[in-house]
Amino acid sequence: MKKIRKAVIPAAGLGTRVLPATKAMPKEMLPIVDRPAIQFIVEEAVAAGITDILIITNRGKGLMEDHFDRAPELEIKLSEQGKDAILDEVVGLSKLANIFFLRQKETKGLGHAVLCARNFIGDDHFAVLYGDDVIIGGERPACAELCAAYEEFGKGALGIKQCTTEAIQKYSSLKVEPIRERLFHVTDMIEKPKPEEILSHYAILGRCILPPSIFDILEKTGPGAGGEIQLTDAMRELALKEGMVGVEYTGKRYDMGNKLGIMQAAVEVALKHPEIGEEFREYLMEYTETLRR
Repeated sequence: MKKIRKAVIPAAGLGTRVLPATKAMPKEMLPIVDRPAIQFIVEEAVAAGITDILIITNRGKGLMEDHFDRAPELEIKLSEQGKDAILDEVVGLSKLANIFFLRQKETKGLGHAVLCARNFIGDDHFAVLYGDDVIIGGERPACAELCAAYEEFGKGALGIKQCTTEAIQKYSSLKVEPIRERLFHVTDMIEKPKPEEILSHYAILGRCILPPSIFDILEKTGPGAGGEIQLTDAMRELALKEGMVGVEYTGKRYDMGNKLGIMQAAVEVALKHPEIGEEFREYLMEYTETLRR
């Protein structure tokens, strides 16, 4: 089975749920301690063996391109100051992978954003890492867990998690049959189901591996939930025709399009940060004592 080497990161959303912070800064550039969210996603893809990444952007998202580009003036200054460790880290951003950018000229939904990547992908299977979703920890990078499922079963793979009834109505609901621990056959799905339409409490959250045939399906997929072209609708056709594999990945997902998700990511990453983790933990313990008074 051919290894997955290409990935698409849809990052063209407007970030309306976290305004006004996203009025001038893409939500993908919101920091989790000292790294923007998009960097965590790119690093996950690279750790899974991805070498070529296409980030789908929109107007006002140029900061992402700058982040993964060289910065000669900054590099010279860091070199003069003898800050070699941070210099290596800054320079390394431009060498993580072959990173390309493409604008989605109209925000017609996630399905349309993925369709924009057709020429980049060609005839290859590829990974999709949603730009809103940072996944940290786990036995392996989430993308790597999906790649392993694709290599074993030869089918598209979906990163899934169990959700509450309330949450499942905001995401998608899957019809699943267990294969073994954390692996499932997926034979049907529905985007943003009503309570009576829920197939299970498993939803696609943030990651998938897709065959190039998804593009022909997306070409004829009309607007769905929210009046947008939904990737879930196209994947449903794929699941009905040939089945897909659901992978309950072991990492923790943070919704970076959500204020609470952003704060959870910042706090939990800070607690494990090699520079500030210990001090931040002490601060947090002291602060929580004030909440009990």
